[in-house]
Amino acid sequence: MQDAVVFVYAKRLDDDTRRHSRFIRNSGAIMSGMREAGIHYRVEHDFPDYLRDESRRIGWAESISFPASVTEVRECLAYARSRKEPATVQGARTGITAGAVPEGGHVLNLSRMQKILSFARTPSPSVVVQPGLSLEELRTAVREETGGKWFFPPDPTETSASVGGMIACNASGARSFFYGPFRRYVTGLRIMLFDGSTLLIRRGVDRAHNRNFEIKTDSGSTLGGLLPSYRIPAVKNASGYYVQDEMDLIDLFVGAEGTLGVVYEAELRLILNPPVQFGLLACLPSEKSALALVRQVREQARMRPAQSGLVAMEFFDHGALELVGADSTAVELGVPACAGAAVYFEFHGDGQDFLENRVSELGQSLEQNGADLDNAWLAASDQEMGRLKAFRHAVPEAVNRIVGERKKTAPEITKLGTDLAVPDDHLEEIMALYREGLERLGLEHVIFGHIGDNHVHVNILPRNADEYEKGRKLYHEWTRAAV
Repeated sequence: MQDAVVFVYAKRLDDDTRRHSRFIRNSGAIMSGMREAGIHYRVEHDFPDYLRDESRRIGWAESISFPASVTEVRECLAYARSRKEPATVQGARTGITAGAVPEGGHVLNLSRMQKILSFARTPSPSVVVQPGLSLEELRTAVREETGGKWFFPPDPTETSASVGGMIACNASGARSFFYGPFRRYVTGLRIMLFDGSTLLIRRGVDRAHNRNFEIKTDSGSTLGGLLPSYRIPAVKNASGYYVQDEMDLIDLFVGAEGTLGVVYEAELRLILNPPVQFGLLACLPSEKSALALVRQVREQARMRPAQSGLVAMEFFDHGALELVGADSTAVELGVPACAGAAVYFEFHGDGQDFLENRVSELGQSLEQNGADLDNAWLAASDQEMGRLKAFRHAVPEAVNRIVGERKKTAPEITKLGTDLAVPDDHLEEIMALYREGLERLGLEHVIFGHIGDNHVHVNILPRNADEYEKGRKLYHEWTRAAV
């Protein structure tokens, strides 16, 4: 590979800057106002972190840039066009599907575009941000600006994920059971196409007519076409472009993985923050009893969704619990030791009566399904809720750590993780299918995730190339069966 060009955005390029690639990579102060500095590095040597994401897949690229403004984004895209190279848009690289991993061409990293541009309280509360802002930074800003009165509901596991990345994959998380995915809270987008033209798309304003669409660019030209004819399934879904008859065209870009344009500004809807929020982690004697509990609690919640306040249900199999416990994370967090499986429930509502009624009702369901009531963990304070969420996050972190270690001796392997959701009446069937395949092939694994949406993640942990290939084939078996 030829030496790759690294764009350095600099008001001043002194000799020290030219000598130290580490300073160039980590410093924001020297990056403003684009020019190609004539400094040549090999991206894989000097910027290796930007060739991978949390999927642990490693890509390659000819050049990389870190724009901090709309003008710089346009100039970076012009550079890629001039060389007839594709551009891979990156945020925080926290994704697990390799969406930010380049396969040649130019890497457009938006991590420096992290400003909060404005807040609005009328006609409805919203915030306008740049794509490099993290979820944690967004939550903190909203809390400080509104005094905790409003909040942003989407709850992906990784709080360092960027807004642009979450838009790209239509992130969901545990609370999507009640609050829905990220797209539900995106009300406006400013987008730059690969040719440098820009669009402003607003929810409720720009719509398709049947499957035909037209979008005006900021320069006044019109883009139009025909949306694909396939139908989106009724279950939770993130595959392909989102299309519907008469759809809001903003939803075409949410979940498109950056393939249709670069989001450089987003308006996000906020909602009232429920005054009472609590979580409970319950230990069950077996996976079968855990699934029965999930079905019972979910059916009760769907009979009266407004009153139940159930916003999340998360599942952890015995392997996931053992994995976290093995590196002392569970001990540090005070997580109870569970012999079989565990289910996490989260409720949002109003007042002390709500809290007491929900705990009482949930306690009855737990008892009926053989849960260990003495070993349940009830979290009602922000600190306790934070510990529960840290436990949830510890599972994929432990998986990534193990895969990273094993890649040192078997570089061809990656994490194999499912991302399949099925209708309610197929939950037990898909879980049995997972178990049968894993036991038949003897593959090390953990199962955890959003069981409220029947959307659990099976993470296969291959030890070598042979197990990796077996896992890949099994993954395809499951995908065909689910579809």
